[in-house]
Amino acid sequence: MLAIIGASGNIGSKATEILLAKGEKVRVIGRDTFRLQQFVRKGAESVVGDVKDTDFLAGAFSDVDAVFAMIPPNYTAPDFRAYQNEIGRSIANAITKAKVKYVVNLSSQGAELTTGTGPVVGLHDQEERLNRLVGVNVLHLRCAYFMENLLMNIPLINEKGIAGSAIRGDLKFSIVATKDIAAEVAEHLVKRDFKGKEVKDLLGQRALSLDEAIGVLGRKIGWPDLKYVQFPYDEATKGLVEIGLTLDFSKLIVEMSAGINKGLFGVNRPRTAENTTPTSIEEFAGVFAAAFEATQLKKAA
Repeated sequence: MLAIIGASGNIGSKATEILLAKGEKVRVIGRDTFRLQQFVRKGAESVVGDVKDTDFLAGAFSDVDAVFAMIPPNYTAPDFRAYQNEIGRSIANAITKAKVKYVVNLSSQGAELTTGTGPVVGLHDQEERLNRLVGVNVLHLRCAYFMENLLMNIPLINEKGIAGSAIRGDLKFSIVATKDIAAEVAEHLVKRDFKGKEVKDLLGQRALSLDEAIGVLGRKIGWPDLKYVQFPYDEATKGLVEIGLTLDFSKLIVEMSAGINKGLFGVNRPRTAENTTPTSIEEFAGVFAAAFEATQLKKAA
């Protein structure tokens, strides 16, 4: 039995689909019964509850061979770092209580750093927390910037005809598709081919700048002149608040962007066959175009 935290999320859902297609026994963990039903219909077990509840989570981990561990995002948490630590402690304590032996942990590029990376500092703390567990084999997947983050540009494109964020447009850095992360998660949960505490980078198909990425996406949606704009940090913070993120979390995202701009992480990482994943920005452009088209249909309705 394999347990998946965040089974209705971008990575957890894709990993679950892969595992079920392989005939693996999967236990999906989440807070919304309805959102888990798609997996139950395909043969998964579901457990519904709050991952803050260590006893609930330990029960969800009982008799499993491996766990996919992640801190589910909560963009409305008033203190995001406190939220990360609360969930992180609950996960670590539940792993101990349930005597789980194998954990694939969703981490990030920059998790080796203790400051200057915004919400990634919370993933550093979680790596350290899991590394202290005795008798537990942990694989930390240090993923690059998600291609799916680019979907946040769609409202801006619709409203102002541009894409943008606080990250420099000309800076080449690693960007990875969540479906490739999910494939890695599924593979390592099944194989359990790691011992002790290990780290694996996932750097995407190639490094590219946001100028390049937005150019590819713009051409795909029929906007060949779509431009990427780097916003000043205070303006970027304000924009994130306007789309519904808390001020606290918005400031952390901008701090992370500043860290990328300074080259603290995600930039110039050594690339190997093992840390290079297959999905290109050109392939992801199809996903982006479908999401963009859906907003056009909604506007026309």
